[in-house]
Amino acid sequence: MINPTEPEGPQDAGRPANQGRRVAARNRAALIAAAREVFAEQGLDAPLSAVARRAGVGQGSLYRHFADRIALATAVLDENVQHVEQAAAEPGADLASVLGVITWQITRSTAFVDLLRIRGDDEHARALAGRVHTVLSRCLPAGHRLSADDVMLAVAMVSGAVAGPTPQERERRALAAWSLLGVEVGPLRPVETAAEDA
Repeated sequence: MINPTEPEGPQDAGRPANQGRRVAARNRAALIAAAREVFAEQGLDAPLSAVARRAGVGQGSLYRHFADRIALATAVLDENVQHVEQAAAEPGADLASVLGVITWQITRSTAFVDLLRIRGDDEHARALAGRVHTVLSRCLPAGHRLSADDVMLAVAMVSGAVAGPTPQERERRALAAWSLLGVEVGPLRPVETAAEDA
């Protein structure tokens, strides 16, 4: 009689048990994090094999989660916007603190920078930009000299100034650009989503 708890043969020896959805969710999160880094370093045309390697998964796993480069960049974008929305929902959040999170994003995420520049036919990108606009509208104090449209334009302008080989250099340039625009920005920081904490 075969014991179902024992491996059936040598090919099963040392193979971890199938963890299904938990592993799939971890792989997807790792791919998004890796894509953010690789795209920031090499641009959106970076080889997807580099993203898979950085995530520690095979290319087959990448394509199981994302049909193509656009789907992967969109997932990075979605997560970036979720982080901005979460930052705005934190107790005591104000325009400066949300701009600190947005600025951290633009110094590390090519996809987020591109979101701020896409206004044409990409309906999903427009919807995401609309969500950022809504957050900024809610964070603006009454009587502020800038409108949400002005702040969106300022974010796009700052993103255009962000250049440099390291995140620290990109942060320095971003903060200098905000200073020239006369806009206060809180500490530059990431925001962890509940899904990432799990």
